[in-house]
Amino acid sequence: MSQSLEGTIVSTAVSPARFRGRVALVTGASRGIGYAVAERLVAEGARVCVTARSAGPLAEAVERLGGPRHAVGVAGKADDDAHRAEAVERTVAAFGRLDVLVNNTGINPVFGPVLDLTESAWRKVFDVNVLAALGWLRRAREAWMGEHGGSVVNMTAVAGLKPASGIGVYGASKAALIHLTEQLGQELGPHIRVNSVAPAVVKTRFASKLYEDREQQLTADYALRRLGTPEDIAAAVAYLASDDASWVTGQTLVVDGGLTTVGGGI
Repeated sequence: MSQSLEGTIVSTAVSPARFRGRVALVTGASRGIGYAVAERLVAEGARVCVTARSAGPLAEAVERLGGPRHAVGVAGKADDDAHRAEAVERTVAAFGRLDVLVNNTGINPVFGPVLDLTESAWRKVFDVNVLAALGWLRRAREAWMGEHGGSVVNMTAVAGLKPASGIGVYGASKAALIHLTEQLGQELGPHIRVNSVAPAVVKTRFASKLYEDREQQLTADYALRRLGTPEDIAAAVAYLASDDASWVTGQTLVVDGGLTTVGGGI
C-alpha cells in the first residue's frame, strides 16, 4: 500500500483482471524490460506471445510465464518481415485475437560520435528500432487491430528527447520512433491507440555498459537517486496498454526517476 499526496491510501497491487480476455504480443521479451512487460500483462490476466532472437532463452521465458496456456514464443529477428508475419499469425492462431502490441525490441551496437559511424551502422539501428516497429504494427493491424481496434506501446528512450554522449545514433532512432508514435496516434485513431514509454537508464544487461562501475555517480543526477528497474517500465506500459488510458494516444510517457526534470543526462 502507498499514500497519495492527498493522504488517501491507494493500493499498489497488480490487478488480475485489467487484461482478462485480452492478448498481447511483446517483442524482445526473453529478458529485461520485455520479459517484465510480458510478466506484468500475464499477471493482469493477458495471454501473450513473446519474441526474441534466441530460441533457448525464449523457451525458458515462456515456461516462466506459465507455459502454453498463458504464453507462446516465436524466435526470429525483428527486422525480418517473415518473422513478424509468423509471430502475429501464431498469436492469433493460439489465442484467437491480438489486442496489444508492445514494440520493445531495440539495438544499440555502436558507440561514439555520430559522424564517426558508418552509414551501414545507421541503417541497421534504424531498421530494427524504427522500421521494424512500423512493420510489427502493419502486421497487427492486418491480422486483427484494423477491424477490432487495439493498443500499441513503443519503447522509446530519454536519449530520444535530449542528446546523450556516445549513443547519438540510438538517440536519433528513438527520436524518430517518438515522432512516429505521435503520427500514428493521429492516423490510426479512434480505433487503435499508439503511445510510447521513454525510460532513462534501466538496470538491464542491455544497458549495463552505461552504468557498470559508475552507478553511484550516475544516480546523483536522478531526482529519485536510483536507476530504473524493468518492473518500473512494465507498470507504465501496462497503464498505456490498458483501458485506464483509453483517452490517451500519440503520447510519450517519460519514466526516468526525475532525470530530465533536474537537467541530468545519460
